[in-house]
Amino acid sequence: MRIIVDCMGGDKAPLEVVKGAYLASLEYNASFILVGDRAAIEKIAETEQMDLRRFDIVHASGVINMEDDPISVVRAKSDSSMSVALKLLSEGKGDAVVSTGNTGALFTGATLIVRKVKGIRRAAIASILPMNPPVLLLDSGANVTVTDEYLEQFAIMGSIYMQRAYGLSAPRVGLLNNGVEECKGTELQLKAYARLSESPSINFVGNVEANQIPKNACDVLVTDGFTGNILLKSIEGMGKMMLSTMKELFYADTRTKISAIFAKHKVADIKKRFDPTEHGGAPILGISKPVIKAHGSSNANAVKNAVRQAINYAEKGVIVSIARETKLFTATKTTNESESSK
Repeated sequence: MRIIVDCMGGDKAPLEVVKGAYLASLEYNASFILVGDRAAIEKIAETEQMDLRRFDIVHASGVINMEDDPISVVRAKSDSSMSVALKLLSEGKGDAVVSTGNTGALFTGATLIVRKVKGIRRAAIASILPMNPPVLLLDSGANVTVTDEYLEQFAIMGSIYMQRAYGLSAPRVGLLNNGVEECKGTELQLKAYARLSESPSINFVGNVEANQIPKNACDVLVTDGFTGNILLKSIEGMGKMMLSTMKELFYADTRTKISAIFAKHKVADIKKRFDPTEHGGAPILGISKPVIKAHGSSNANAVKNAVRQAINYAEKGVIVSIARETKLFTATKTTNESESSK
């Protein structure tokens, strides 16, 4: 397994990204290609006393910033570390790409450079929500506007991912909405509900309200990228607030400090569940090769876990299954349309 790491994207790049890749090399059975400013990467290795002799370094002079236009990854900044990393993946010189950089640029670059699975209309960012059991949310930020057809494909891809990565035989698919009734929502939700209800490729359980998500309402939750991103960040923010409140509670006085000693392992488990760095990154489902988007503020631990995510995604055969299911779905749809026109 060879992991290509975009070292220059993100708020804490390149230091935390290089450190994270190094930590991953100590823990996982993979080799690495570090893409970015060679001098900066080597300086970090020297300062942090990291031996990078087992790493390949590919120099890239440009950097995609968070405020850059996403299309710059293939135009004005085609020499950027992100663009070079994606080109290496498309050329078969690595098995997966991990990046903490500009989400829009990574999505655009993955779509235009690496390319989508044939038959997939739009790829989607699939994020794990820290519920018990976990819930896969897609799209969580790539597609601001979608169609009911896109949502059906998101549901199919998400189901395959949860089957392969989490071992679920028939993942329950929910449509995020402002009510559970079939008649709720905008025109998009109404059309999507009808389409998902008739789809033979998924186990659709209906509309899901936001307050039902922690109650094991579904395994896969589909929505547009605008709504999904707001939901994802709201949950992350709520998790941080809960942990901060618990800390204030346990350190309020002597009695609560003593209680904290007995509860510290349980608190640590809760903290780990809501810590975004533990989840690492989110795969862009629908792209023909593994591309993992890590949080822009990722520290070394988050990057390490994003590498773990990339390895797991590549090894589970998710993309092959998506390609197979999409081919069957497209063939069935074409046959039905042909018969209905007679």
